[in-house]
Amino acid sequence: MKRMFLRTLLAIVPAVLIPLSAMSQATSPQGPAEQAPASYKYEAYAGFGYTSINQVNLSRYGLYGVELSLTRDFGRYFGMSGMVNYYKPPLGGNNGPQGNPGDPSVYEVLVGPELHANIYGNVSGFFHGGLGVEHTGGEDETPNVSFAGGFGGGMTYNLSPRFAIRASGDRIGASFSLINNTPELGNSPHRTWNSSATIGVIFRF
Repeated sequence: MKRMFLRTLLAIVPAVLIPLSAMSQATSPQGPAEQAPASYKYEAYAGFGYTSINQVNLSRYGLYGVELSLTRDFGRYFGMSGMVNYYKPPLGGNNGPQGNPGDPSVYEVLVGPELHANIYGNVSGFFHGGLGVEHTGGEDETPNVSFAGGFGGGMTYNLSPRFAIRASGDRIGASFSLINNTPELGNSPHRTWNSSATIGVIFRF
């Protein structure tokens, strides 16, 4: 009976000590395992922007303004973005005989997909497309609001998990026609493509 008790005790002791030893190694001396980097689903962008205005006849200067966007990420590589861009002051200063005719301004509202991926270290790249509308003000153009769409891409440098700097370029197409076009043209809209560029700050949440 005594021997059976000793054998049972010898079997129980290792069964208790081995798990305790494993737990001790997991928490000491290096401490608990490192936590995974924080993951954010939304990305807000605000930046300084520039656009050409090829739809404005005899224009000599592009316009600069602000570009805003909000992206909802779905997984590691894909997202959906909404973009609102507004451009007003001419790059060449005040309008004059050698500047832009009229007082042009442009706003765009676009929605589309985005593909993004890490390139190296803190540097990432992205490509996006968008469909929506564009308005050209101060030029008596028709239609007042045109269907618009385009594509672009750029680079992102991560300053921290939440903040980053982004630089990008886009090519956006729309169809406008001046109201005082010649009768032969019949005020028919014609497609033009504007190149735009932006640099700004990203905030993730």
